[in-house]
Amino acid sequence: MMKTVSSSPHVHDSLSTDKAMLYVTVALLPAAVWGVWCFGLRALVVLAISIASSVLVEFLLGKVAKEKTLSDFSAVVTGLLVGMNMPPAVPLYIPVIASAFAIAVAKWTFGGLGANWANPALAGRIFVFFSFTSQMSTFSLPRTLAAVDAVSSATVLSTVKTAVSAGNASMMSFDQVLEAGGTLSTAFAEKVSSLIPFLSPYEVDAFFGNIGGCIGEVSAFLLLLGGLFLIAKKIITWHIPVVYLASFAVLSWIFGGTPRGLGLFSGEILLPLFSGGLFLGAFFMATDWVTTPTTRKGQVIFAVGCGFFTFLIRYFGSLPEGVSLAILLMNIVTPTIDRYVKPKKFGYLKPEKKTEVK
Repeated sequence: MMKTVSSSPHVHDSLSTDKAMLYVTVALLPAAVWGVWCFGLRALVVLAISIASSVLVEFLLGKVAKEKTLSDFSAVVTGLLVGMNMPPAVPLYIPVIASAFAIAVAKWTFGGLGANWANPALAGRIFVFFSFTSQMSTFSLPRTLAAVDAVSSATVLSTVKTAVSAGNASMMSFDQVLEAGGTLSTAFAEKVSSLIPFLSPYEVDAFFGNIGGCIGEVSAFLLLLGGLFLIAKKIITWHIPVVYLASFAVLSWIFGGTPRGLGLFSGEILLPLFSGGLFLGAFFMATDWVTTPTTRKGQVIFAVGCGFFTFLIRYFGSLPEGVSLAILLMNIVTPTIDRYVKPKKFGYLKPEKKTEVK
C-alpha cells in the first residue's frame, strides 16, 4: 500500500491568518472609536485615509505580482495601526505616505506577509515621524478638556521632557511638573482621585484617555481590554506585553527620578505607563508574529529589551517617546535571539568530551 508523505506542517489549527487579523481589528476598534469621539471627525478622516491608502497600495502591488493579497486583511490592520499612531490634526498626506511606506517598503520589499523584518505600521510611523517631525508632534486636547479645533497641547511626556531639558523640573514629581505647565485634568478624574487616594487626577485621565496624544494611543484602558481579548482568543500570549510593561515600570521606579534630581527608587510608575503609546505598542506591535522571537524565552528577552530601550529613550534621550524605536531596535535583533535561544532537539544528546589517555 503506497503512502504519501507531505511536507510540514502536519498539524493544522482552525485559526487562519484572515481570522487572526479580524480579531486584531476588533481588538483595536474600541480605542480607535474613543479617539474619534475625543478628537472629532478629523480623527475619523485620518483613520479612513490610512486604511484606504494601505489597502490600495496592497491591491496594486498584488496586481503587479499577480497575487491575491487583500483576503487576509493584513493591509487593513496595518492601515488602522498607522492611523491610530497619527496625531488628530496631522496633514492628510502624512498618513498616506506612512501607509504606502509600510506596505511597499517595510512589507513587500522583503517578500510580503510573513517575510518582513519589522512591523510595517511601526516602520511607517517612524518614517513619517523623522520626515515630518513638527507635524507629527502637534497634538490636540480631547473634547473632554477643551474645544478640539481651537486648542493644541503638548502630551504628558513632552511636557515633562521639556521641563527637564530646561532645568525646571528639579526635585519635582510628574504631577508637579504638569501642574506647573498648566496641564488640565477632568472633573471625572478629580472625583475618582478623591475616592482612590493613591491615584492622581493625571493618572486617571491618562488611563481612561482624557489626554492629548495620537488618535489610538490615549486610552490605556481600552487598549488593555483589546489586548486581553487577543490573549483570550490566543492570538497573542501574555509574555511580551506583561514583561515589556513590567520591565519598563521597574526601570522607571528605580531610575526614573534621577533626571529630576530625586535619586534612585523615586520614579513614578503609573503615569509613565499610561502615557504615550506604551499600551498600543506592547499589545499590538511588539507582539507581531513575524518580527518577534519564536520561543517563550526569546520573547521574554525581546520584551525586556523593549522595556529597557523605551525607558532609555524616554528618560535620557532627546525624544519624549521611545516605544516605536525600542520595538524596531528589538526587531533587528530578533534573528540573533532566535539563533542563541533554541529549544533542545528531541532525543539530542550532547557529545561527550574525549579524554586523552597518556
